[in-house]
Amino acid sequence: MKSLCLALLAATLLAGCNSAPTTTSGETATTSAAALLTPGPWRGELAAQGQKIPFLFEVKTEAGKPVVYLINKGLNGEERLRCDEISAAGDSTTIKMHVFDAALVVRADGKDKLKGTWVKYDAKTPYRVPMTAEAGEPIGPMPIKDTRYLAGTWKVTFKDGENTYPAVGVFKQNENQVTGTFLTSTGDYRYLNGELMGRQLRLSTFDGSHAFLFTAQDNAGKGELQLKSLAGDFYSGKGGHETWTAVLDPKAKLPDADTLTYLRKGESRLNFKFPSVVPGSSISPTDPKYKGKVVVLQI
Repeated sequence: MKSLCLALLAATLLAGCNSAPTTTSGETATTSAAALLTPGPWRGELAAQGQKIPFLFEVKTEAGKPVVYLINKGLNGEERLRCDEISAAGDSTTIKMHVFDAALVVRADGKDKLKGTWVKYDAKTPYRVPMTAEAGEPIGPMPIKDTRYLAGTWKVTFKDGENTYPAVGVFKQNENQVTGTFLTSTGDYRYLNGELMGRQLRLSTFDGSHAFLFTAQDNAGKGELQLKSLAGDFYSGKGGHETWTAVLDPKAKLPDADTLTYLRKGESRLNFKFPSVVPGSSISPTDPKYKGKVVVLQI
């Protein structure tokens, strides 16, 4: 009897040693992610600040592995941002947002449907935005009765709290679909794409690190089809919000770049003094060591 018990114990230990590990291998993780991410076009939505921020992406199979391309359409075509760092753990798949310290963490929510979170790991506080996605072609331009028109150049004013700043809006329109951007003195909002439904404008973009949504309503008369003025909101990610207004103005332009930075009245050169990396010393463009030399400052 004692020999039988020892034999059973030995068999149990051997079976335990030979059992498969519970961790997911690289090959299994790839298979799991591939099963979740059906190749083809997808439509996604981020839920932030009570708004839905739509975005597009495409899944391809490259070297036997799924690769995600974020798609942003704009005035001059589209950009495709390649995301090939994709991993799976349990029922979740993580899609790293290319060069950004961010990811989409998703799981199945029915056939060809995803549910999950957009996560920004470099944020000072936890930054998670709910998202959903569904496989399928994006909705194309639709002819709509009494469609308004806003294609052209617009003089824009953004308001952030008590501060305002100018911009120029440039839009193109195909039926109810609109592409465009806002030009500012410090850059632009790159690829924006959306639709004009009746008198409601919605433009958005998502590059993995930034999620923007611009909404507006025109102030045109009821019978006017050409829009001439807009007023709306600008939502940025989880909590950023500004308001904006615009008027149709083919001659709209930004302030002269040479007027943005200037010396104060009475000053003929830059004059400042900052603490140096050397303890107890300082640095200034008027230091003797810079006399007769070209000094380049980067701000």
